[in-house]
Amino acid sequence: MAGSGEITIVPPAPIRVTSQAAPSAKAQAQFVELYTRQYPRVVGYAQRRTADRARAEDIAAEAFRIAWEHTRTVGVPNAAWLFVTARNVLANDSRAELRLAELGRKLAVEAALRPSGWEWDQAGERFYTALDALADDQRELLMAHYWDGLSTAECAALLGCSAGAVRVRLHRARAALRHHYQSGEGKA
Repeated sequence: MAGSGEITIVPPAPIRVTSQAAPSAKAQAQFVELYTRQYPRVVGYAQRRTADRARAEDIAAEAFRIAWEHTRTVGVPNAAWLFVTARNVLANDSRAELRLAELGRKLAVEAALRPSGWEWDQAGERFYTALDALADDQRELLMAHYWDGLSTAECAALLGCSAGAVRVRLHRARAALRHHYQSGEGKA
C-alpha cells in the first residue's frame, strides 16, 4: 500500500551505548604502538607549524589525549585521524594565542587612556589587588561579565549552569570584591 498515501513508520536503529571503561588490553597495546610510532611525527608536524618545541609537544600531548578518549569510546584511531586532530588542536591553540594578543592590545589601550595621577594609581592598584584576592572562579565570572561583556545567559552557557545561578554567583563575587577592596586585603 505504498502508493495509497499511508506513512510507513520505520523504527530507529538501536542506540549503541559506549562504555567509558578502560579499553581492552588489545586496544591499549594498539594505542601504545600508535603512540610509539606517531608521537615523533606529530611533534614534528606541530613544530614545523609553530617553530616552538615545547608548544609542539603540548599540541601532540593534547592530540594523544583526545586519541585516548577516542580509543575508550570508539576504538584506536589511525594515523590520519591523529594528524587531523593535531591540526585541529593547533588551530585552537592559534586562536587562543590570537585572543590573548588581542586582550593584551585592549589592556594597552586601556592603560594609555587611564587618567594619570595619584588618585587613579592608588585606587587602581587597590582594585587590582582586590580582584587578585578573589577565588579564580569569582574573578573569571566578573571578568567575563563586566570586561568581556557576556550577558548572564552567555555566562550561564559558558559555566554550564542556569542564568539564575550566574546572578547569584555574580552577587557573591561582587560582595567578595567589595570586601577585599574596602579592607585592602590581597593575596599574600
